[in-house]
Amino acid sequence: MSCVFKLLAEFYQDHRSMIFRYLYRRTGSYDLAEELTQETFYQAVLSIAGFRGESGVRTWLYRIAYNVWYDYCRRHKMTDDLDTPQVNRQVGENGDRNLNIDLYKALQILTERERLCITLQLMEGQPIERISEISGMKPNTVKSHLLRGKEKLANYLRQNGYDRKG
Repeated sequence: MSCVFKLLAEFYQDHRSMIFRYLYRRTGSYDLAEELTQETFYQAVLSIAGFRGESGVRTWLYRIAYNVWYDYCRRHKMTDDLDTPQVNRQVGENGDRNLNIDLYKALQILTERERLCITLQLMEGQPIERISEISGMKPNTVKSHLLRGKEKLANYLRQNGYDRKG
C-alpha cells in the first residue's frame, strides 16, 4: 500500500465514527448515515488541497458532513417540512416510554438550524465557537438557536410525561 493510501486509511479510521455518529443523528437511518459518511470522506479527499488550516480538521470535516447532508436533503426535497413541528407520542409495548425514540422525535420538531446546533453541542460536545465555524452562523445566532431548541425539547418532553418525579 502506498504511503498516501496508508495515510488516507488512518485518517478515515481516526474520524469515521465521529462523522457517522453526527450523520446518524441527523438522518435517523443507519444506511443513509453510512452512505453520507462515505460521501463526506470522498468530498474531503477531493477538497484537501483547499484546507487552509484556519480551523481544526474535525471542524473542517463536520462542515463537509453538514454540506453533504444538506445537499442530500435538497436533492430529495426534504427541506420543505423541516420547520413543521410534528409532535407524535410514542409509547412502548408495556406503556413504558422509549426515551431514545422520544428524543429522536423531539429533535424532529426543531428547525434545521436548531437541530444542527443542538446535535453538535449536546450530542457531539462541540463548543459554540466550533459550531459557529461548522455552520457558518455567528456565535450569538448559534446561542439563540440553542436556547430556542432547548426550550422546544424541554416542552416536548414535558408534554410526553418526562417531568414527573419518581
